[in-house]
Amino acid sequence: MNGPLENIQTSIASLRAEIINHKVYAVIEDLEDLRIFMEYHVYAVWDFMSLLKSLQINLTCTQVPWYPVGSGNTRALINEIVAGEESDVDANGDKKSHFEMYLDAMQQCGADITQINRFTETLKATGDFEKAYTHSDTPAEARSFVDYTFKIINSGEAHLQASAFTFGREDLIPNMFLTIVNDLNTKFPDQISLFKYYLDRHIEVDGDHHSHLALAMTSELCGDNESHWKAAEAATIESLKKRIELWDGAYEEIMAVKG
Repeated sequence: MNGPLENIQTSIASLRAEIINHKVYAVIEDLEDLRIFMEYHVYAVWDFMSLLKSLQINLTCTQVPWYPVGSGNTRALINEIVAGEESDVDANGDKKSHFEMYLDAMQQCGADITQINRFTETLKATGDFEKAYTHSDTPAEARSFVDYTFKIINSGEAHLQASAFTFGREDLIPNMFLTIVNDLNTKFPDQISLFKYYLDRHIEVDGDHHSHLALAMTSELCGDNESHWKAAEAATIESLKKRIELWDGAYEEIMAVKG
């Protein structure tokens, strides 16, 4: 791994540790707690696809006439991940995006999908994020999270999108959370099995292969440009801070319900 990549990983180590050891995981004790967590997390599952598609638009040719764009390595990475995220195999063997699989898991668990559906439907119809947030009563922390993701997307800067994608979204599901979900699945297999499948599948398709390619992509896009590396580091740090805020919001709501 090259020096700039190592510098970013060093600079974000404490933030990553804060996410992986976040207090929200310790308070997820039953189905109601998990439902609240999922109602916040689903926004990150949704906007991940937009971040990924923005990279596909920047790093591959998505128009006609077709011409080769960028390097074959980055094209292969993005196209492979898009295929895996947009048309994976669900627990029944049907082709679905990970977002759709997550919605299925929420419904099985008893979580409310009305809010996220109203958000995406309003946004699709109007293109207006503020209207979508207001109409769906999106939590403030989820608004802030999505807003920052789209700030990165709308920058049009592939190196910023790549850094947020590589360091801000990968490898952030701690073993503690997987243990909680496995325990709940043992108690409530008819309500947790799809969420467990989603997590297992997500980890499988986002394994070491994709992680290594994503690091290589970020390195290639930043190259020898010091300002690109500094901007990539700043974007990564802010992305992780927004994730912490999102988890804070879920934690506060879970605790409020617990009374």
